[in-house]
Amino acid sequence: MASARQKAVSAHGGNGFLTVAGTHAALLLAQGAGRLLRSSHDRGVIAVLDPRLATARYGGFLRASLPPFWTTHDPQVVRGALTRLNAAAG
Repeated sequence: MASARQKAVSAHGGNGFLTVAGTHAALLLAQGAGRLLRSSHDRGVIAVLDPRLATARYGGFLRASLPPFWTTHDPQVVRGALTRLNAAAG
């Protein structure tokens, strides 16, 4: 169900979902990435398992809220990155 703020934005011709819920989601996503990677020397993997980040119209808006990362859809590539991170930490 849409919030009152979303309905108000939509009533004035805007995109209520993107303006309210999408902006909030982008903020949370950016904060989560920021908690993992605080400096240029930090390393980690940010896994977004929700396919809507790649398929939904608002996916680009959410991706734009993140720092520049390399991306993959290949689980083997992710496992390799995690293995390298684990070896470097040990």
